[in-house]
Amino acid sequence: MSTRPWIVDDDLWALIEPLLPPWPESAPGPRPVDDRLCLQGILYVLHNDIAWQLLPLECGFGSGQTCRRRLERWQKAGVFEQLHRILLAELNASGELDWSRACVDGSHIRAKKRGSRHRSVAGRPAEDRQQTPPDLRRTRHPLKVITTAANVNDVTQTLALVDGIPPVAGRPGRPRRRPDSLLGDKAYDSNPNREELRKRRILPVISRKGAPNIKGLGKLRYVVEQTFALLHQFKRLAVRWERRTELHDAFVSLACGLICWRRLKKAP
Repeated sequence: MSTRPWIVDDDLWALIEPLLPPWPESAPGPRPVDDRLCLQGILYVLHNDIAWQLLPLECGFGSGQTCRRRLERWQKAGVFEQLHRILLAELNASGELDWSRACVDGSHIRAKKRGSRHRSVAGRPAEDRQQTPPDLRRTRHPLKVITTAANVNDVTQTLALVDGIPPVAGRPGRPRRRPDSLLGDKAYDSNPNREELRKRRILPVISRKGAPNIKGLGKLRYVVEQTFALLHQFKRLAVRWERRTELHDAFVSLACGLICWRRLKKAP
C-alpha cells in the first residue's frame, strides 16, 4: 500500500470521474474546489480518522466542510455504490469472483452515543475454490454491507443483505446477484429465512441452535471475518463518528470500492 493511500491514481480517477454529478454552472459563490482534490480529502479522513475541521489545508483539499458536503452530495447521487458495482463487474470479468458461496456475519463498532453494527455478505475470490487456511494477505470481496443499531438481531438482516447484493455484470448473460449458497453461524438460524433463500435458489448452509456446528463451516466462513478486518483498516470505520447514517454509509461504500480496486490491481 502507498505511504499516502489517500492519493487517487489516474486509473481509479478515470473510473470515478464520469460518475460524479456535474457542478451547476449557475451556482453562486466562488469556483468550487476540484473534485479530485475533494475526493483525496475524503480519503484522508477515511484513512486517518480525523475530524473534518482538522483536514490539513496545505494539501489543497479545501476545508473540511467542503469535503463533507461533497461527500454528502456524491452519496445522494449514488456515486460510491456505482463505483462498487463497476469494480465487482471488473472482478467478475477477470474471473476473480466465485459465486459458489457467500458468507454473512455482523461486527460491532463503537459509536459516539449508541453502538452500531456492520453486517456484511462477502464473496470469495475464484482461485479459492479449495478449502484453504485463512490468509490475511489475500483480499475477500464485500458484496454488500449495511449498518444497523447494535441491538438489532442478526437473523432479521439476512434477507436484506442477500437482496441488497447489486447485479454484477462482466460475464455473458444476465448480471448475477445470487450466490449458489449462503453460509452463516447460529445467529442466522431461521426456518422461514431458509425457505426464502431456497425460493431465491440459494442453498442455506446455516448451523442450527442446540445442535453441533456444521463440520468445517468455520474454515469456509473466514472470508467474511477477513472482509471486516479489511473494512476496519480504514480507521474512520472502526468508530462511527457521523451522527447521520448516510455519511457513515458513504464511507462504507467507498471503502468497499477501494477493497475491490486493490484486488483488481493485484489480479493477473
